[in-house]
Amino acid sequence: MAVESKEVTFEEAMDKLELIITKLEEGDVPLEKALRLYQEGIGLSAFCHSLLSQAEDQLAKIMTDDGEKEFVIDEGE
Repeated sequence: MAVESKEVTFEEAMDKLELIITKLEEGDVPLEKALRLYQEGIGLSAFCHSLLSQAEDQLAKIMTDDGEKEFVIDEGE
């Protein structure tokens, strides 16, 4: 499921993702619904990751434009 950035904020997407995770962890969701929820969760996760990457890029640009050291985030953490 694609997430429209004009309709959903990062915080709303994270809240929805948390609800999906909770439902799936409960384990009493029919298979078809679980698959739909999982697919929606993947879309929300990709949407949030994209927004975080954009924010990271903006922060790195701001810091380097102001003469600060280059900002590097270790993705392995």
